[in-house]
Amino acid sequence: MNTPTKAFAAMSPTTPLGPWEFKRREPRPSDVEIEILFCGVCHSDIHQARDEWGGSTFPMVPGHEIVGRVTRVGSAVKKFKTGDLAGVGCLVDSCRDCASCSEGLEQFCEKGMIGTYNGTERDGKTPTYGGYSSSIVVDERFTLKVPSNLDLAAVAPLLCAGITTYSPLKHWKIGPGHTVAIVGLGGLGHMGVKLARAFGAKVVAITTSEKKKEDAKRLGAHDVIVSKNENEMTAWAGKFDFILNTVSAPHDINAYLELLKRDGTMCLVGVPDKAPELQAFSLIMNRRKIGGSLIGGLPETQEMLDFCSKHSIVSDIEIIPIQKINEAYARMIKGDVKYRFVIDLKSLG
Repeated sequence: MNTPTKAFAAMSPTTPLGPWEFKRREPRPSDVEIEILFCGVCHSDIHQARDEWGGSTFPMVPGHEIVGRVTRVGSAVKKFKTGDLAGVGCLVDSCRDCASCSEGLEQFCEKGMIGTYNGTERDGKTPTYGGYSSSIVVDERFTLKVPSNLDLAAVAPLLCAGITTYSPLKHWKIGPGHTVAIVGLGGLGHMGVKLARAFGAKVVAITTSEKKKEDAKRLGAHDVIVSKNENEMTAWAGKFDFILNTVSAPHDINAYLELLKRDGTMCLVGVPDKAPELQAFSLIMNRRKIGGSLIGGLPETQEMLDFCSKHSIVSDIEIIPIQKINEAYARMIKGDVKYRFVIDLKSLG
């Protein structure tokens, strides 16, 4: 039997995360066991640990930006061997049979993808526990090869923030000749700026903060708009082919739709807790479109990691010990992080 897995868990929506132990399953023939080295901290971890989206189950071990080293492999595993670097993102299984799964779009599994945490395995009863822990066991189909030429801690957020921004840029075929706006300069937005620039687009960051202008340009933005400045917003009206909106706070999306060219698209990847109010004329005028995107399937996530390896792209991070996770949550809510916390799991002891 496996020895107990050390972790930090939320025991209820109102209690701080604290030490907890549980047992991972023994690796099955197609499973990979990974010693977790680093795990990114996503804002969705807070939403789910505090049951802000509803449906949370406890105890909960959050974390779906996982990078580690393979410690054991099942007898049927072909892609990995002991000692390999490996990653796990937002999902650890799916039905594997529906049209979406067959196309490598497991995030849109018609029977529901199985989340890395706050979910149940395919048996419908075994809970899934995430990366705020010492190890994880995952089927090799849902395990990713991690580039060895990049800083491992800074790779971890690519498993969520990276693929969440890469996938829509790829789907809408962004590249040279396109002018792209990235709305919001947080964990998602800063990756959007880096990736859109690497895709060859002209990139403009849109932020509410005058203080972020210099940083946006350091990250790769060709220009910056402060959205509170009406003159700056007006000057860019009708200029963008594509807008990637990463904001999860309530905001007026109609003001951003006005920045699109005819036939331009705004893609939402942020999830405000209040439904946005959409004015029909914002779309009708100039035949604009609004869409959404959710992480990526396993083939595209591997493609994203390989792309980041080639272009030396990683997340800007602040490394913390697991014991500071509650402090990190409080700072994230205040926007006090540039741009992603990453837990060093050695701190679990």
